[in-house]
Amino acid sequence: MDRDQLPHLMLFAAVARSGGFRAAGRALNLSPSAVSHSVGALEHRLGVRLFNRTTRSLSLTNAGQRLLDRLEPALAEIDEGMREARELDGAPSGRVRITAPPSAALMLLAPHLGAFSQAYPEISLDIVVEDRFVDIVAERFDAGLRLGERLQPDMVAVRIGPAQRFTIVAAPQYLARYGRPATLEALSEHRCIQRRFSSGGTYAWEVVRDGADLTLTQMVAAITANDDQMVHQAALRGAGIAFLYQDRIADDLAAGRLIELFADHCAPFPGFSLYHPSRRQMRPAVRAFIDFFVAANRAQG
Repeated sequence: MDRDQLPHLMLFAAVARSGGFRAAGRALNLSPSAVSHSVGALEHRLGVRLFNRTTRSLSLTNAGQRLLDRLEPALAEIDEGMREARELDGAPSGRVRITAPPSAALMLLAPHLGAFSQAYPEISLDIVVEDRFVDIVAERFDAGLRLGERLQPDMVAVRIGPAQRFTIVAAPQYLARYGRPATLEALSEHRCIQRRFSSGGTYAWEVVRDGADLTLTQMVAAITANDDQMVHQAALRGAGIAFLYQDRIADDLAAGRLIELFADHCAPFPGFSLYHPSRRQMRPAVRAFIDFFVAANRAQG
């Protein structure tokens, strides 16, 4: 690569991201004419137009889009290398991007955020809470939380939480009105509360019977919601039978606000793992995040 072109390439990427020469100039403290001249020099060097220009708009040409697609990952690597160099000589700092499903974020991250911020004031956490499956490399996350069996094979994973257990529950008022199902098959005759993923699918009720795994599929959904709290609250108010994390509803079970059904058919399963790409060099801020939250959750039990 002609290294003299790197400043022009960086300005080109800034213009593409901001949508105009003026906006890119403001962000970089340069005049619009200087930015335009730099992009023009790059176009002349490459022999292609990178932008379609009108008096009111600016858009990438096909060649410009292709260049940007190749350029952005390379610029991201340069930024990461510079961050690593800065961090090696001091306390961990910078932004760490994390993806986690709602249940893991509430159980494993939220209780320890205050302590982490005190221990590492120079680290900024960007936590994206969503239940879809995320390609953390493609979407430029540093790490994520997921159940162990749902991890990509090229990831490094560390168990962060204890074993989990789903349980089938209903409120006393629901059972008084509709009766208690006598068998797993009888659940298909009851009003159930389903949890929907953002992808559109519903969460499978996975149980065990006679030592074998069984997925309950013939469920009548009285309510379907894409939020664990909504499912929980609907069950508490007698709207139907739900399938919930036992840890999240332990107080309701102890107080009798929810009644457990088919306890013998709900077995524990491996809990959440904190995972990250298998890189030889990890930024100190990411390492600090992983070590802190793994230790905090293991100490909690």
